[in-house]
Amino acid sequence: MTGQPAYGVLRPVTPYASVLLAANPSPMTLDGTNTWLLGGIVVDPGPDDAAHLAAVAAAGPVREILLTHGHPDHSDGARALHELTGAPVRALDPAHRYGGEGLTEGDVVAGDGVEIRVVGTPGHTADSLTFVANAAGVLTGDTILGRGTTVVAYPDGRLGEYLASLRRLALLARELGPLAVLPGHGPELPDLAPVVAAYQAHREQRLDQIRDALATLGPDAGARAVVELVYAEVDRELWWAAELSVRAQLDYLRRAPGGPAAPGPG
Repeated sequence: MTGQPAYGVLRPVTPYASVLLAANPSPMTLDGTNTWLLGGIVVDPGPDDAAHLAAVAAAGPVREILLTHGHPDHSDGARALHELTGAPVRALDPAHRYGGEGLTEGDVVAGDGVEIRVVGTPGHTADSLTFVANAAGVLTGDTILGRGTTVVAYPDGRLGEYLASLRRLALLARELGPLAVLPGHGPELPDLAPVVAAYQAHREQRLDQIRDALATLGPDAGARAVVELVYAEVDRELWWAAELSVRAQLDYLRRAPGGPAAPGPG
């Protein structure tokens, strides 16, 4: 996406998938939340923004609403869209279901001309799901973004689970061939496989940096001290998010056989 983001404008991306960009830009949401529409199925209604939800409803019909996970920038509009359209909201977490059944590994949701298979991909959050749409691509929520890398939102998110989810997505890419990535934030990407490989390499690089930081700071170093050393090049406004990921990485390393000592404060 280049130039001014086109809020409120339905944009076709594949023959079966279109996107409406919510006007909630921030350092964490990039240009805003992508609300995906596929054959009567809405994925991630986004924030509780009346204009955005009205645009989603107008692009309908809306028959089902699915959530990749429960973070507010993806789910806050779900109840209002349910009330506006009557469509059930389905999610892994029961707290985010309205008038509909849950979603779990292996479920299949059928729309007009598209079939969505649910894949459990915890790690960013415990309730993170990925949706594989046969004719459209793979909807990754915040597990994979269209630009940059995602946060492992510790303690709900866990790095070990996230790395396992990346391996799962790599296997899917090998099994199914080229798959367009339809992310929760940022532009769509043409092929899942190289993106997953880049994410895996990034995580391994960060883990190496955390190990080096602990060698310098000591094995009981707190997350903030590690952030200040490893994420020095990152905007300080994002250090709180980096600290979540560092806590996840420290937890992962300290649980590993032969890992550093148990964590100290911070």
